[in-house]
Amino acid sequence: ITRKRTRESLAHVLCEPCPTCQARGEIKTAQTVCYEIQREIVREARQFEAKGFRILAAQSVIDMFLDEESQSLAMLIDFIGKPISLQVESSAASQEQYDIILM
Repeated sequence: ITRKRTRESLAHVLCEPCPTCQARGEIKTAQTVCYEIQREIVREARQFEAKGFRILAAQSVIDMFLDEESQSLAMLIDFIGKPISLQVESSAASQEQYDIILM
């Protein structure tokens, strides 16, 4: 007896086709990268005494923070008690690349 897969794979849910290689590979979605950044900020806020944080990321990730993830970003700012600023990193080769700067 075998069981039939009824849901999409996790990679299919968290990733999207890569525009660089004509969809032969996958990259993380902008939303997945937002969640990754938020987890890293929480870790760094606990580890370091910073006055604030600056997120440098691709335009698609910054747009996601300003639109769909604006409420979760506001909740994160309240949780850590520090300001978080957003900046588009124009030299980012893919939307998976980001930097978090402690201020």
